[in-house]
Amino acid sequence: MRMGDADYPTRFADRAQAGQFLAQSLLAYADRPDVLVLALPRGGVPVAYEVAVALRLPLDVFVVRKLGVPGREELAFGAVAGDGTRVLNREVIDSLHISDADVRRVTQAELRELQRREAAYRGNRPPVRIRQRVILLIDDGLATGATMRAAVMALRQQHPAQIIISVPTASRQACEELRPIVDDVICEMTPEPFYAVGLWYEDFSPVTDDEVKAMLARAYRRM
Repeated sequence: MRMGDADYPTRFADRAQAGQFLAQSLLAYADRPDVLVLALPRGGVPVAYEVAVALRLPLDVFVVRKLGVPGREELAFGAVAGDGTRVLNREVIDSLHISDADVRRVTQAELRELQRREAAYRGNRPPVRIRQRVILLIDDGLATGATMRAAVMALRQQHPAQIIISVPTASRQACEELRPIVDDVICEMTPEPFYAVGLWYEDFSPVTDDEVKAMLARAYRRM
């Protein structure tokens, strides 16, 4: 947490500025051929784009969806990634008596949304290779950390060398809870009380699919 620094903002102007600050904490990864910047769309993409540009690294998105408990969608019983990799939390499934039929139904619905997003964001470009690479996994912030945890669960199935969660702002609790499941967690700003990610940005406007597509296209041309 660097909020006490005289030149550090108490809130980020927008996601682009947040990415520029975050890049300064990731300079050790600059120009490394084994490092890949992965953004969680949509809000993580403008942050990750600035990191990728500053560190001269390739950028891709990791589209992942939580599998929400029917009727309690905010509670995840697993996650599914764009390549169809699925990770299930059997403890949640068994304790809430979620049927196999419901697991299949929710999975298929989320896969359809994943396929739509993959096509919208990447077009005909194939995903960048993840296996045996150091992954800088970036979002615009962490409140509970549930989406990031789901992403890590799915990403592990593709056997990266390391996963480094990197975010501009987060609750201290979310950072600490995620730390044991990855190789490192970089949380630039951990204000307390935290409440919500958007409170720590002057401009937290929604990021559109078209904006994500444009940033990925610019990043791809740089690779």
